Amino acid sequence: MFVAIDRTSKFAFVELHEKAPTAISKDFLLRLIAAVPYKIHTVLTDNGIQFTTPGAGGSAVPLIKEAIANGEIFRAHAFEYACARNDIKHRTTKARHPWTNGESRE
Repeated sequence: MFVAIDRTSKFAFVELHEKAPTAISKDFLLRLIAAVPYKIHTVLTDNGIQFTTPGAGGSAVPLIKEAIANGEIFRAHAFEYACARNDIKHRTTKARHPWTNGESRE
């Protein structure tokens, strides 16, 4: 299950999927962008492989944006690339601190 909740308006966007591969997380983000009438400036996710490169130690969106701006060839995680292309900051929760992502669990 993928869940997006706007912390201000409490607008919720939910999709159910049997599996959660990287491509689905990226597509979910793109459908979310199309569904909301405002610009998304930040997303908060856990550190799952659907959202970040394992062992990366956080979001690579700033590095991806820099590589795009410089015309460099690079390899990127699909979800983080979608964030970079849509000028969205990607923050991740602290490892082993699930309560920092509590709004989606309520």
